[in-house]
Amino acid sequence: MATASGLKVVLFLGTCREGRIGIRVANFLINQLKARGHEVDFLDAQEMNLPILTKPIHFYKDQLEAPTILQTAKAKIVAADCYVVVSGEYNHSIPPGLSNLFDYFPASIFSYKPSGIVCYSPGQYGGMRSAMQLRAFLGEMGCISVSNIFGIPKVHEAISEEGKPQNEHMEKGAGKLLVQLEWMAQAMKAQREKAGTP
Repeated sequence: MATASGLKVVLFLGTCREGRIGIRVANFLINQLKARGHEVDFLDAQEMNLPILTKPIHFYKDQLEAPTILQTAKAKIVAADCYVVVSGEYNHSIPPGLSNLFDYFPASIFSYKPSGIVCYSPGQYGGMRSAMQLRAFLGEMGCISVSNIFGIPKVHEAISEEGKPQNEHMEKGAGKLLVQLEWMAQAMKAQREKAGTP
């Protein structure tokens, strides 16, 4: 359930490459979400350091036997009202750490909740090629993305190492995405409470 002041949001970051800039983007978004009164749980593929998938949590006959890190992450995903997915672009595609992280969990626990895509790159396209693939990926997970995508070109110039925005586009762009995400999350939460899920 949402807190009195806002929504429960899980923010995913799946970039693990050396010298990654994604952590700047994640910190910026976490600050934006908290400033809007939301509770944020951060699932960082690099910090979680999960191996290439061999056994997802739903393959355990007793999920209490699964690693604690998976049990804790699952509880956060289940409790969330919506998701923010921060993605770089590796070889014009979704970073493997991101898809690996999602694949540890059944799609059913993401269903009937919206997601928002935040993508970035040091180039001019802002990671949009990975975002287009994430649209399909997240749709199949059951957490369809809102129509607005927050793309950040030249990310190394747009956000400081501390996650502070360096131009007005950053807060404006994040705001457009989050307004949509909030509306959809509140609407879907109300419908889940009223009618449950199929």
